[in-house]
Amino acid sequence: METNRSPRMTLPTQAVLRALLAEPTKPMYGSEMCAAANLPSGTIYPILARLEREYGWLESEWEDPDISVTDGRPRRRYYRLSNDGAQAARLALAESYQARQSRRRTFGGKPGSAGATS
Repeated sequence: METNRSPRMTLPTQAVLRALLAEPTKPMYGSEMCAAANLPSGTIYPILARLEREYGWLESEWEDPDISVTDGRPRRRYYRLSNDGAQAARLALAESYQARQSRRRTFGGKPGSAGATS
């Protein structure tokens, strides 16, 4: 898996990466990630799958089934950034921020104003 290329840095992808980077060594499960990134599960899970399978930025593991049975809930899959993934995520977010700032300077300071006419 490659960590030297970056996913498309959509706003939801950036929100997921920021949530993961808040505590990069802490494993998080899906619902927890939804709350931290303020995104629905239908948005979160495809991003997590892509970051894990296509880019190798994430590691995941299922919790022990005995825990979920004892708690009376479905098993949770926990995700966390790999060491290389955390570094790549920080770099990708920084580059995305710099590109956004450059566009704002170029197009007059308003997001989404590229090509807009009054």
